Amino acid sequence: MLKKNIKYVDYDGNERTEDFYFNLNKAEVIELQLGTVGGLTKTLEKIVQEKDTSRIIEYFKTIILKAYGEKSADGRRFIKSQELRDAFEQTEAYSELFMELARDAKMAAEFINGVLPKEAADAIGVETTDVNS
Repeated sequence: MLKKNIKYVDYDGNERTEDFYFNLNKAEVIELQLGTVGGLTKTLEKIVQEKDTSRIIEYFKTIILKAYGEKSADGRRFIKSQELRDAFEQTEAYSELFMELARDAKMAAEFINGVLPKEAADAIGVETTDVNS
C-alpha cells in the first residue's frame, strides 16, 4: 500500500495537504495482467518503447484510479468503489498526482512499485523496490 501526501489548491482557492491511499491487491494485479492482450507488463514495456504517450496516459489513469481507495478505520479493509474513484478523480489532488507522474518517470516508477504487492509483482515479472511515502 502506498500513502501519498498530496498538496493542492481546491476549487475555493484553499491550499490543502491530504493523505491519499493506493493499493492493488494480488487479485487485481492478476486481473490487469490477464485482462490485457499480451499481458500488462509487456504492453507497458511496448508502449514506453514506442513512446505512445496517449496509451501511456490511458494506462496511468487506469492504474491510479484502480488503486485508489480508503482504509477502513480498523485497517481490515481497503474500500474501493466507482463512487470513491469518481470523487477522487474530480479533485485537484488527482490532477496534481497525475501531472507529477506524467512529468517524472522516476516518480511514476516509484508509484507503480508502491501500489503493487511484491508477491503479485513477482508473479507477473515486474521488478519492485520497497517504496513508502
